[in-house]
Amino acid sequence: MNLLRWIRVQWDRVAAWTCVVAGAVALILGWHGVAKEKLTAQQLPYLVSGGIGGLFLLGLGGILWLTAELRDEWRKLDDLDAETPVVERPAATPATHPVAPPADRTGARTG
Repeated sequence: MNLLRWIRVQWDRVAAWTCVVAGAVALILGWHGVAKEKLTAQQLPYLVSGGIGGLFLLGLGGILWLTAELRDEWRKLDDLDAETPVVERPAATPATHPVAPPADRTGARTG
């Protein structure tokens, strides 16, 4: 299977790994920017763009990976359902399923 076909079929896993790598890079660049600034007011832009953006991308990557796994499981269940034959059961008749006599007030069976 060539690479482009694999990417087209597994687009959610490719997007998940892309988001995870981009999130890690954003966190590292944000940490590097915060580390070189001494004033808190100058650190805030790095914290917002690198920290929050990186965490968002990491979370998005995790969600995309989870949806890819769930889609695979649903595909397996659909394959099993397609392979399972449909069994029709005959309707129940009174002769095959007798009804117990009703109970009186004490709980003892009559009849």
